[in-house]
Amino acid sequence: MLRSRYGKVMNWPWLFGVTNLVAVIGWALLLFAPRRPGTYSVILFGGVGLLCLTYAVLLVLLVGGLVDPGAAGTRPFDYSDYSIGGIRALFGTDAGVVVGWTHYLAFDLFVGLWISRDADNKGFGRLVQAPFLLLTFLAGPLGLILWLFVRERRARALARAKTPK
Repeated sequence: MLRSRYGKVMNWPWLFGVTNLVAVIGWALLLFAPRRPGTYSVILFGGVGLLCLTYAVLLVLLVGGLVDPGAAGTRPFDYSDYSIGGIRALFGTDAGVVVGWTHYLAFDLFVGLWISRDADNKGFGRLVQAPFLLLTFLAGPLGLILWLFVRERRARALARAKTPK
């Protein structure tokens, strides 16, 4: 556990576990729950929104120096250093890992939500969607790029069908 400048305890492993739990619940709903507006709202606001809010708060606390990043004896981060060394220094701390991982979780769940809505709108069944959603959950951009390739043919066919002759 880590202490902020003000003596408050910051438990990075606990936060890591909570963000993972929120993401897993969102993905479970996306994969197994009925696709209804209420379900989509829970995933969007209770999953993606909560992860985004958590990310924003943690980032402000970390950049503002209000919490200890979890690396005893290290110099303060240079947040303008976007070199490999600068990013490695940030991700070499518990705080950097939790903040970065929360970023990934939020965006991957948002992309999964988009894929499911897009697939539903294009008439793809849930069994066809499942591998792309699981791949997006496990490897984000890989699931997305494969979905973009698969959806393209049907998207063009649907667009041609809607175009007046």
